[in-house]
Amino acid sequence: MNIDLTKSQAAFERAKRLIPGGVNSPARAFGAVGGHPLFIERAQGAYLHDLDGNRFIDYIGSWGPMILGHAEPSVIEAIVQAAQKGTSYGAPTENESR
Repeated sequence: MNIDLTKSQAAFERAKRLIPGGVNSPARAFGAVGGHPLFIERAQGAYLHDLDGNRFIDYIGSWGPMILGHAEPSVIEAIVQAAQKGTSYGAPTENESR
């Protein structure tokens, strides 16, 4: 199967000029398996969409934390509610122990 990865490859080349190895973890560089990383533009439910418009099933689930899927409405709402109260305090909060 051949898929267009032109935009992901270009994004990787740009990233390599700014980030050592072009990605935030050597495992994401795909160098050990002779490939290039996909650069993801968005995700919804069980699917990832790359910069080239390809859609992939996300079997990894962000290594575990996406058990409800990407962009789950109830999770987004909880994040919005929490962010509206502030994003960082430098002090303990009651929510940390709930």
